[in-house]
Amino acid sequence: MTDLLEEARRLVVVGDELVAGFGDPRALGWVGRVAARSQGDGEGLLTLPLAVPGETTTALAARWERELSSRRGERTWLVVAPGAGDLVAGTSMARSRLNLANVLDAAASAQLPVLVVGAPPRSDLPRAAQRELSEAFADVCGRRRVPYVETFAPLVDHEQWAADLAAGDGVHPGQAGYGLLAWLVLHHGWYSWLGVPAPA
Repeated sequence: MTDLLEEARRLVVVGDELVAGFGDPRALGWVGRVAARSQGDGEGLLTLPLAVPGETTTALAARWERELSSRRGERTWLVVAPGAGDLVAGTSMARSRLNLANVLDAAASAQLPVLVVGAPPRSDLPRAAQRELSEAFADVCGRRRVPYVETFAPLVDHEQWAADLAAGDGVHPGQAGYGLLAWLVLHHGWYSWLGVPAPA
């Protein structure tokens, strides 16, 4: 293993298929776009997206520590990006909150810097339920002083986001939508959280 790889920041991103950029013709998704804008001066950034399609917070909470253990280095940051799988599966809001809380508490115990990216809007689920889920995630993060990137509220009435979803399956964005998600992440405390300078 080279010194460069050993010294690189490791960015582990767990979530559903949006973490893998499904539907993006450029195959970058928001994670690839954010990583491309996050290279520190002279430092490498090893981005490790760990996606499970349609994942619920119950499943995410059960797997993330096991999957991270073989990928963790001395400088590892964790991004948790739960999608709307809980709404599809009928998971109760209380269980969704508890699952995310358990992940964040375990990450804190492991001294992992963690940031949460909320689920963006989709057209196949009731708006009120999606809003409630996003607000629940925000509250769990706020109570633990964990940075939370709200994506539902800024995008639910965004014309470009709506057009991008409509051009596809109504659930997964395309190139424009992933660009919007990346912009939201990058402009909500990302650089200070990761500890790299923002590009000029």
